[in-house]
Amino acid sequence: MSDPKGRIKMFIVENFLFGNAEGLMDDTSFLEDGIIDSTGVLELVNFLEEEFSIKVEDEELVPENLDSINNLSAYLQKKIPLN
Repeated sequence: MSDPKGRIKMFIVENFLFGNAEGLMDDTSFLEDGIIDSTGVLELVNFLEEEFSIKVEDEELVPENLDSINNLSAYLQKKIPLN
């Protein structure tokens, strides 16, 4: 998996921040900062499933997994077996 943080950040910037990454840090909360709403979470999950070939289960739809670039990266490390 090559640079998942970079791929996630690029998706967030392009789809939710209209190309403006200013102020977006790896630990920025998507929900608290109003970057992603409930519909955006569905778009994010779709991206994760397609981009990283994983299945996000309903019980995994929690901020601890999806609310920042760091959280997403840690979540992906748990979901994708290391080669």
